[in-house]
Amino acid sequence: MPTTLDWSHSDPESWANYPIMLATQRGLTQLGADYSVQPGLAERWERTTDGQGREVYTFHLRRDVRWSDGSPLTARDFVVGWRRALRGRERGEMADLEGAAEALALQERGAPDAEVRAALERVGVQAVDAHTLRVTLARPRSYFLARVANVYIFYPAPAADLEGKPDEAVRDYFDRPRDGRPLALGPYRVERWDRAGERVRLVYNPATAFPPPLQPGETPAPVITLMKSEIGAALYERGRVDFVFMDSAASLRLRRPEDLQREPLLSTYYLAFNTERAPLDRPEVRRALSMALDREALMAGLLPAARPTNVLLPPELPGAATAEEAARLPRYAPEAARAALKGVPGLDRPLRLIYRQGDGFVPEVAIAERIAAQLARMGVQVVLEARSDFTAEVARRTAQGPRGYDLYMRRLGGDYAHPNTFFTLFEREGNHQTGWETQAGGEPMARFERLLEAGDGEPDEARARSLYAQAQEVLVGEQAVIAPIYHPDRYFRARARLRGLDVDPFNFLALRSMRLGPAGDLKAGVSP
Repeated sequence: MPTTLDWSHSDPESWANYPIMLATQRGLTQLGADYSVQPGLAERWERTTDGQGREVYTFHLRRDVRWSDGSPLTARDFVVGWRRALRGRERGEMADLEGAAEALALQERGAPDAEVRAALERVGVQAVDAHTLRVTLARPRSYFLARVANVYIFYPAPAADLEGKPDEAVRDYFDRPRDGRPLALGPYRVERWDRAGERVRLVYNPATAFPPPLQPGETPAPVITLMKSEIGAALYERGRVDFVFMDSAASLRLRRPEDLQREPLLSTYYLAFNTERAPLDRPEVRRALSMALDREALMAGLLPAARPTNVLLPPELPGAATAEEAARLPRYAPEAARAALKGVPGLDRPLRLIYRQGDGFVPEVAIAERIAAQLARMGVQVVLEARSDFTAEVARRTAQGPRGYDLYMRRLGGDYAHPNTFFTLFEREGNHQTGWETQAGGEPMARFERLLEAGDGEPDEARARSLYAQAQEVLVGEQAVIAPIYHPDRYFRARARLRGLDVDPFNFLALRSMRLGPAGDLKAGVSP
């Protein structure tokens, strides 16, 4: 269920809002089937660098795009939306814009509202005319076009509805859908949001310039009801809902229905090391532990299908490692691992491996047990601990200073189709909780960040890909901060009459292309 319908202000729990935002709104760009950047609300753009080294995009908006009330999309809608995002709960996500740093700093120190508004006027988003938008970034960013396709705080907001309205009226606009508001650009708009009943009712938007791709005999689904239910599987069996996630890896081992479907995610599940705690403070020990893991055996039989890996970047991602680059990263080499681990001081104590408690689409318990068994064959003892407070426990520090765990397991999912989204977690300000910023006086992390900065600013795709490959080699190979295990998939069931209903590679329910087949009725129900 969403936490807000206000896509510009957003919410720290933004992942929960994506299915609705992606169904009702659109970005300047969109992703093709091969994850390449394609035109979206913008039919074309030019990308230049000004005399100060700033990257400037000039977007030419489609003239046929209209909001759900029939009013035209304008460049002013982006200016209003992005300025609102710079005052929202995820405003740091807008930091790449020229002038954003000033606006963010003023808000952090509680500057007067007039000063903040004046700074927002100077931010690098400008309506040149009704259909031309100029965006200036503080520095070149190779991921920008991919981000604006998928990160919904970059979507436009209906300026005619929001400009000049007091904050209370704007909150009411998004909190109480009615009279066709909030406006939408996508194939659906929100008609009703029942917080108590945990239901959202979407209705088809006939004004959309992005209708689902209808085949002969197909029609758009006029109504979609999204609901949260603990008995979704039972409702599906009774024909009460038409789509349900299969969120239990354990149940998938017992029963695999004929209508079971799988979506490969742009995601990686990995084992992380506490690099501050001996003997894991030595990169050669971490590399040996990574080489001790037989990823194929770890995943065998746990899911209908699995994609074991020794690399961080999923293979479908633009800029992913080549086979040659992947071969340079630690992979299963039991004899070399056993030799490297033999007699290592500190490995005479059990290593504490923590993971998230509960059953989900990642079979964490089984993977943890198999890791412990594989490392035991190398003479390394591991104790397992499932935690309901996993995030807090990973961050918890001991009285001596270092964090209290030795190993933890975690899934990292991409927010957009670019290598940058997988690397930001492991930067100095990222929430990796591995302590690797302390390694070798911080030199490896500084080198890693320089490679990322160079890749982010490199306009040539081939050169950028090479820089990201080098960054991955520092993180996963040389320093072995993490040991990738597999790229997860999401499983779900859907009625045959629902066409185009899917899960996207970012793990969000995809409603944009949904339509009803010839036998479809007048409604479709979806239960997460």
